[in-house]
Amino acid sequence: MARYTYQVIHEDGSEGALFEVEHGMNEPALTTHPETGEKVVRVFQAPHIAGWSHERQGKQLTSDKNLDRLGFTKYVRTGHGQYEKRVGSGPENISA
Repeated sequence: MARYTYQVIHEDGSEGALFEVEHGMNEPALTTHPETGEKVVRVFQAPHIAGWSHERQGKQLTSDKNLDRLGFTKYVRTGHGQYEKRVGSGPENISA
């Protein structure tokens, strides 16, 4: 079941309250509020991407230890166009 956000549209055309409803992706969008019968429109919002919701988790996934374990090479900028290897099996220094 997907969660959708809808907004009430009053008879004078002004926007009303927002509410969320869970229904299947193959079901048609609501046109009226399920409880009050008022006209509604679906509000499109950015989806939540699971897995990157916490800064700490992002730091853990991109830590030197984890990148090395997964076989990646990580370089850190040390100067203008100069990069030094922190982890991995690539060359010690590279220039951009």
